[in-house]
Amino acid sequence: MNTIPAFGLGTFRLKEQQVIDSVTNGLELGYRHIDTAQIYGNEAEVGKALATANVARQELFVTTKIWTDNLAKDKLIPSLKESLTKLQMDQVDLTLIHWPAPNDSIAVATYMEALAEAQAQGLTKLIGVSNFTIAHLQQAITAVGADAIATQQIEIHPFLQNHKVVEFARQHGIRLTAYMPLAYGKVMTDPTMLEIAKAHQANAAQIALAWSLQRGFATIPSSTKRANLESNLAAQKIVLTDAEMQAIAKLDRNERLANPDFAPHWD
Repeated sequence: MNTIPAFGLGTFRLKEQQVIDSVTNGLELGYRHIDTAQIYGNEAEVGKALATANVARQELFVTTKIWTDNLAKDKLIPSLKESLTKLQMDQVDLTLIHWPAPNDSIAVATYMEALAEAQAQGLTKLIGVSNFTIAHLQQAITAVGADAIATQQIEIHPFLQNHKVVEFARQHGIRLTAYMPLAYGKVMTDPTMLEIAKAHQANAAQIALAWSLQRGFATIPSSTKRANLESNLAAQKIVLTDAEMQAIAKLDRNERLANPDFAPHWD
């Protein structure tokens, strides 16, 4: 696949048998976009689940991410080759820079050019970025061109709508992928989300995902429960009204959940 499927399965925080079960269940239910990362420590398990699944490789879209320890020019490609070995693949569909180098200790151009080289070598079909600020995105565009950047994956959910970064990416034709779309389950207890859910005979998670899809984002919720994986998929059939979209827009409170100590200065 050369386009990022709008609906995917995230594997952050899922380990060992838990991630094998989640991916296996996801594939059985119809998920085809699987998102992992070097730092998740589960690439080998994801690879195992994909290898034993009865799904043709060309039907899958697999994403991994280069960790900050591997951003140096001489480390990036070897680290991606290691990821491919764990995933039991010759090529992933998408490789992202997981975070900008902490304190910008390595220039954005250095790792973007190394990532573009990995793409030229056929290790990954598409390349992109994650957790980039506007300044980092600008530098990435300067280094490899906006057309080369398949997506910017950032935290987006009703309580953190990240308007500035979204707007900048869109101006440059860069697709957005929303991670933590359910805000670690916080959407499930929000009165506005519950009210909209009731109107659609749905649950609040489905409404949050439908909102994300309707905004044009790719979205990658995760779950360990088969019932939730199935229920999340049904969000693709929900169409929210303009009034409902506006009500969710008002929930934005800049509530960031993924904010490690090495995170950049957010926009």
